[in-house]
Amino acid sequence: MKIVIFGSGGVGGYFGGQLARAGEDVTFVARGTHLQAMLETGLRVHSDLGNFTIKPVQATDDTETIGEVDVVFLAVKGWQVRESIQALSPLIGEQTMIVPLLNGVEAPGQLVDAFGTTHVLGGFCRVLSHIAEPGLISQSGLHPSVTFGELDNRRSERVEKLRAILENAGINVTVPDDIQSAMWQKFVFIATISGVGAVTRLPAGIIRRLPQTRAMLRQAAEEVTAVGRAHGISLPETMIDDALAVIDRMPPDGLASMQRAILEGRPSELESQNGAVVRLAREVGVAVPLHEFIYASLLPQELTARGEIDFTLQGV
Repeated sequence: MKIVIFGSGGVGGYFGGQLARAGEDVTFVARGTHLQAMLETGLRVHSDLGNFTIKPVQATDDTETIGEVDVVFLAVKGWQVRESIQALSPLIGEQTMIVPLLNGVEAPGQLVDAFGTTHVLGGFCRVLSHIAEPGLISQSGLHPSVTFGELDNRRSERVEKLRAILENAGINVTVPDDIQSAMWQKFVFIATISGVGAVTRLPAGIIRRLPQTRAMLRQAAEEVTAVGRAHGISLPETMIDDALAVIDRMPPDGLASMQRAILEGRPSELESQNGAVVRLAREVGVAVPLHEFIYASLLPQELTARGEIDFTLQGV
């Protein structure tokens, strides 16, 4: 299979690195100093599961030079999906699969609108990883995994073939019976830890330990679960406890990627996580007061990071 990793940050760099190490034909789409470092010194991955380097690396910032491929793993941020569609177009042939590996639940619909249902699968991943420096991916904590499947939940030959390729690369893979439910289960967890973590500016270990902030985690998870069920998503009765259990397994100093971006003053996935909870809740008339508070509290900093507002703090 000819594979493209579109977005080679913490997620794409880690899973793409595993596939390339296993001998798969992988091309990374990256940009800037990260791309330059990959081309000059290779892609380095420092992981709890073992360090490795891919050199030489097939990498580019121009998808026109790649041509049609068998599968695209889309590993950008939620707010980058729509702007990525034009760059994805040269990669899409008659049989190409697009597998989103990003947070949130709206990306498959955006991709279907652009490329049609036959090209798009549902998917997401679990991994704590980031670009430590150009050309270097750092992974720790949660055991990395990929979950994907046909949007209509049928068992297809292409899904089974892709599952085998990922497993051969040592990647933990799940093809669930209901991909929409699986995506929402991840969404309950990630919107909860991202939002509460970002608004409190605390790592997982402290948030889950303090009774007051643990109560925030529970309420946040309850709100997302209610929204999902109102949209007709089948979620387990244990959904809230399941989400908290994942948070309890995070490293004590663990930060969600959205939280890390906000703490560093960079554009984040606020709109596709807590903002999405608020939007989707309004569609079905579900009250989400904590997510409303989180979204409203973080929005000014998000707009500042995007250069849409500017302000100066003055003492009194």
